[in-house]
Amino acid sequence: MTKSKLSPQRRLQRSHIALMRSPRFALISGIILLGDSRVEDGIPTAYTDGRNKVYGRQFLNTLTDKQLNFVVAHENFHVLYKHMTTWQGLWRQNPRLANMACDYVINQQILDLDPEGKEIELPDLPLCIEEQYRGWNAGQVYEDLRQQQEESGADEQFDDQGSFDEHGFVDARSMSEQARKALHQAIDRAARQGDGLATRLNGTRSRDIGAIIESQVDWRSQLQDFVQSVCAGRTSTSWRRPNRRWLASDIYMPTPFSEIIGPMVIGVDTSGSIDASLLNRFLSEIVHITQTMPPERVHLLYWDTQITREEVYISGEYEALACSTKPVGGGGTDAACVKHFVDAMNTKPELVLMLTDGYLCGAWPCFNEPALWLSSSDEKSPYGKTIHIE
Repeated sequence: MTKSKLSPQRRLQRSHIALMRSPRFALISGIILLGDSRVEDGIPTAYTDGRNKVYGRQFLNTLTDKQLNFVVAHENFHVLYKHMTTWQGLWRQNPRLANMACDYVINQQILDLDPEGKEIELPDLPLCIEEQYRGWNAGQVYEDLRQQQEESGADEQFDDQGSFDEHGFVDARSMSEQARKALHQAIDRAARQGDGLATRLNGTRSRDIGAIIESQVDWRSQLQDFVQSVCAGRTSTSWRRPNRRWLASDIYMPTPFSEIIGPMVIGVDTSGSIDASLLNRFLSEIVHITQTMPPERVHLLYWDTQITREEVYISGEYEALACSTKPVGGGGTDAACVKHFVDAMNTKPELVLMLTDGYLCGAWPCFNEPALWLSSSDEKSPYGKTIHIE
């Protein structure tokens, strides 16, 4: 037992303050303030339903202050990553592997944020930690664990491993779509608040660890309109990509061509006028585009007055985009460099998507391919369609 003159609830509050003041963990400060955080009897360790965080009184009394910081960070990272609502499908398939996958992601993340142990210390518990999962999301970890289990042919392979805390997948499953959306919006606002504090402390931000906030654009509607207008006449279907509307019911159906997008070029303005917050907004839109209607291939271009970096992603790699991408730039703003790049491509894209603040040094380029512009200002391209975001 850890002896302390402070009550368990007071120790929890002190842990919150310590993490919020830390440049390493300030990014979760808004998440810490989201929902209810309390100490209760009858909770074996700790629990979250994706919004609220509950800690067992007896369990808390066994932890040192740094160990408590680890547990508190762990629960709040579950909320930040929206684990309880995002990975419902995995939990229905295999609850244990889903729980483990989420914990592998979080535990390695916490260790990487504080490798010297200045704020956190691992509790004396069986924890899911594996360096090979650094930078992976829960879906990728789950698939690897599932393959390991299938190859071994033993259900008891992970008997000595597991999550130390309780994950409220059941509670999250009962949420309505409206409630789920409201929760995601609240988490995004809290994440932005945390990023603001982290920036002032010159610390780690949510984008730095691959946590992407919710999109402002209904990309399914926008891209369906585009595909239907550009690919008119495609009335057949394709079995190459299963229809995701039916997968939740375990029914394999073909996808209509009207929902299929070929190669896409995405050009992201990384000129000097693009700050970290706006860049994170751009990346959130890209993540949601690739998850909503995955293109066959994405050429992700960062540009200022020239192409500063090209990254190519194909189907199956989009989940890791938020963690793996490395924006480069900081100069002037000339979007013509993207047109020159596209004109030189051997295989032309089916769509060019440009993300910018709209303050170009040169003229707006006129692409030979269909183009969508996403602008954070009132500036509008005279060519193609422009969507405005805040």
